[in-house]
Amino acid sequence: MLDTLDAAAVRRWCASGLATLKRHQREIDDLNVYPVPDGDTGTNLVLTLTSAQQALAMDLDTGADGTSTAHGHALRLLARGALLGARGNSGVILSQILRGLADALGPVPEVRGRELAAALRAASSAAYAAVARPVEGTLLTVASAAADAAERAADGELPAVARAAASGAATALARTPEQLPALARAGVVDAGGRGLCLLLDALVEVVTGESPVTCPPTPRSVPPSAVARETRSPGYAYEVQFLLDAEPEAVRRMRDELDAIGDSVVVVGDGSPTVGTWQVHVHVDDVGAAIEAGVVAGRPYQISVTRFADQRPPEPAPAPDAAPAPLDQDTATEPGPASGGRGAVVVATGPGIADLLAGERAVVVSGNPSTGELLDAVRATGAARVVVLPNDPDAQAVANQVAVEAHRAGVKVSVVPTRSPVQALAALAVRDPGRRFEDDVIAMAEAAGACRHAEVCRAGRDALTVAGPCRAGDVLALVEGEVHLIGTDLVETSVALVDRMLGGGGELVTLLVGADAPDGLAEAVRTHIAGRWPFVEVHTYPGGQPRYSLLVGVE
Repeated sequence: MLDTLDAAAVRRWCASGLATLKRHQREIDDLNVYPVPDGDTGTNLVLTLTSAQQALAMDLDTGADGTSTAHGHALRLLARGALLGARGNSGVILSQILRGLADALGPVPEVRGRELAAALRAASSAAYAAVARPVEGTLLTVASAAADAAERAADGELPAVARAAASGAATALARTPEQLPALARAGVVDAGGRGLCLLLDALVEVVTGESPVTCPPTPRSVPPSAVARETRSPGYAYEVQFLLDAEPEAVRRMRDELDAIGDSVVVVGDGSPTVGTWQVHVHVDDVGAAIEAGVVAGRPYQISVTRFADQRPPEPAPAPDAAPAPLDQDTATEPGPASGGRGAVVVATGPGIADLLAGERAVVVSGNPSTGELLDAVRATGAARVVVLPNDPDAQAVANQVAVEAHRAGVKVSVVPTRSPVQALAALAVRDPGRRFEDDVIAMAEAAGACRHAEVCRAGRDALTVAGPCRAGDVLALVEGEVHLIGTDLVETSVALVDRMLGGGGELVTLLVGADAPDGLAEAVRTHIAGRWPFVEVHTYPGGQPRYSLLVGVE
């Protein structure tokens, strides 16, 4: 049984935690509440902690580095490795938790019970700091509960505090279905929270030498009347995003102002104690007020404004073989594959999609990239100004971290929050090297926002969706990530989906055919559009993407 947490114990905790996550990887993946088989939280946590362990392994000397203790040096390696290997929201949040632990414990001579409790609070605060309105019932909630329990036991020895933290986390995890309606409907607990509980169990094992006996917690039964209604910003017309150079105190005041005039406020910083770089996101009706709040706080730039209801198509793109426009004067001497020292990085999977994006002079990263992999892709452009199109919420969290890391290396990275490859194609089509980079990013964001996206796939399991119950094997049509139609025939459901989308307007339909799509699917949809919507232009491409038989974009 350990009295203090030293560098060797940090290494054992990382190894034990990684082994535990690997054993429970499938279980955590299966806790995803969506009916399609895209569960990857367990996989993301395993890959993130694998990168952390590799960072430890590459630095065999965990002695003090002159600025921190031996255990602090090991924790900083752990946190840095997790950041560069972070995959998805869960991986990014885990890296922030490890950073909080490293910052709190680095200068402490001995890590006993009271120090561990304080560090867990710092770790929870670091994870919460990025979001103005944290969603309870998630990994954040479990981390906070672990810190609460540890603080109540802070007068005890290290083993007692570690046990208290693990117990408090497990109790909070069991209550997550009461806080998130999606979890309650599916009868599962939060996947990321489950992963954190396993890591805290591993810490208990390292500190006490005893293997805790834990089972996946059973969520409490929540009556339907107790489940809150989910909302998706129905009252606001615009999405505003920008980068901001400002001091932390000014950012806190700005976040309060944005919270008062809108919702979905997310502010992520690079951790600088003085003037740092922040990424700001908010849904509002008054765009001017949101930007003015940024001006008061510091220096906003790369401002992006998207009008949710605006479905007008972007201006036609120049022909691929058209002569390039004149270069920006401030970038004309920069090397790189893109005009004027500019580059684009897109996250997408599927050989056909990759070919299309490469044809738009973009570097394509497939799969579920880590922070390090995406950062390597940014460097591979050889450009000083790079736009990143993540095409997925998890990849967007990673891309935001990449923007911070690239900024430190002198590369300006702007993230356009695309959710689908069809939006990425729309954004790349309006790139113009003759514009200022910031204006070009705004134009790309507007084009992406004007492209409604949808997917057709088969359900991987029985589930209750917002469109009603579905069974494994049913055909699902999702618009903007939400199930709208449930059917049994792939062609019929695809046609009904396109009709529903074009009912709201549109002049151009893009169809990306998946790897498992049957022959004739795209042609059947195209023929239907030609007959019912004769003035709508249709572009069909073999996307080769897994899982989704058809990706649809309407502009």
